[in-house]
Amino acid sequence: MTLVKFNQHPAKSFNGLFNDLFGNHPLNRFWNEDANQFFSALPPVNIVESKDAYKLDVVAPGFEKSDFKINLEGDQLTISVEKKENAIQEGDKQVRREFSFKSFKRSFSLDESVDIEKINAKYENGVLALVLPKKEEKQVANKEITIA
Repeated sequence: MTLVKFNQHPAKSFNGLFNDLFGNHPLNRFWNEDANQFFSALPPVNIVESKDAYKLDVVAPGFEKSDFKINLEGDQLTISVEKKENAIQEGDKQVRREFSFKSFKRSFSLDESVDIEKINAKYENGVLALVLPKKEEKQVANKEITIA
């Protein structure tokens, strides 16, 4: 026999149901009004590997080419951005601000196959594209060794 229990509560909105289920759970930051700040902390990155190179595409709209700093320390490639807030002119009142582009920092560990001397970057249409060419593999000569 199956027993089904019904609650006699009025219908709730999605937000009301979400709050009932998760309360003060850390995932709530995805649904609050400051979610923009959470997602802007780390921009999404696509990484594609081909036989000749790795290609990284970092989605970072709203920046200038001069805002980016790309550093290589050992095997760590670090991409960082620092952008100053635009000041609101005196007499203007900001009613709502839904987007802001501040700063971020992403680091990637490179393997020994990357030719660090040939890394190049290009920023266009809100996407920072880095090409990390691979070193040419040394051809290992096949040789049969005779036993004397």
